[in-house]
Amino acid sequence: MQFLKADTLLKVENIHKSYDGKVVLRDINLEIKDIIRPGLAQGQVVSLVGQSGMGKSTLFDIMSGTLQADSGKVMVGKDLRPAQIGEMGVVFQDYYIYPWRKVKKILQFAVSKNPKISPGDQEKAIVEIADKFQLTDHLSKFPSQLSGGQKQRVSIAEQLLIGNDFILLDEPFSGLDGIMVDKVTELLDTVSQNDELKTLIIISHDLSNSLAISDTVFILSKQEGKPGATITREIDLISRGLCWQKGIKDTSEFRELLKEVKADL
Repeated sequence: MQFLKADTLLKVENIHKSYDGKVVLRDINLEIKDIIRPGLAQGQVVSLVGQSGMGKSTLFDIMSGTLQADSGKVMVGKDLRPAQIGEMGVVFQDYYIYPWRKVKKILQFAVSKNPKISPGDQEKAIVEIADKFQLTDHLSKFPSQLSGGQKQRVSIAEQLLIGNDFILLDEPFSGLDGIMVDKVTELLDTVSQNDELKTLIIISHDLSNSLAISDTVFILSKQEGKPGATITREIDLISRGLCWQKGIKDTSEFRELLKEVKADL
């Protein structure tokens, strides 16, 4: 499996966060690098996993720019500049999208923010992404008329049209049945191959589905005798041969990985 990890695309450095004197996150450090596969457009899919109450949502909010850390910084781009509010696309667990706008209006508003797509090409971009995400028949509907899976596809399509290189996904598998989980997994895999620099960051407690589509896993947990949670381990799934494979969840190697990760939580 040929690949190269090149420039750092995102770096979280020494993030600390407390509430009312109680440390929630301590000394959070992680790096995401550009993965290069010869002859392919390959984005990055990273999972941040941890038990409930470990501070995943807090870290999600800090990385998205909606919450200020007590100290530390989030840097993005090959020049590692400080991340700005709105620079990371966010797909929330409840797939929040503007309830008063029809789907096409939502997508039109999103694509109008993308400086890489000229006004003359915006309609074409909407048509293409609606077709890719099976939304063509739903463009004239309001969000209240959509199923949970359809809302999720709109939310992801919206972020892709905006053009952010980074997309944070909060519990993308929560509340979905088995068939829909498979469809979402395929969708996220398609998104990751949409652009070389596209980076998906999945924050979840669903180990099996998160690990199955990731190239790197960061474990957020506590260390004995120390307050708050921190990144206790990074697992490179590419070097283990556990990445970019259909049916990976059915292999004994993947089942052993799940046991290994659970033991570290």
